[in-house]
Amino acid sequence: MSEVSVSADGFLVDAAFLGSVFGVAPDVIRMEMRDGRITSRCETGVDEDAGTSRLTFYRAGRALRLVVDGDGTILKRSSFPVSTKR
Repeated sequence: MSEVSVSADGFLVDAAFLGSVFGVAPDVIRMEMRDGRITSRCETGVDEDAGTSRLTFYRAGRALRLVVDGDGTILKRSSFPVSTKR
């Protein structure tokens, strides 16, 4: 599996890839996604961004943002701190 693939249900992001970004094992990624400690957001591009999607994953005060095309190819990647205060 590449880092991001596309299925009929949407995008699939490899747990090993996420684990390498967040510094944890793939099993930890799966567990934390199931219990809500890792959250995500998918946004579809419009106008000049049509044909792309922005996938953002949040974990323990950090975020990973991927901009991908319709095939799941990563066009841009960034990681940055986020506030955990609500």
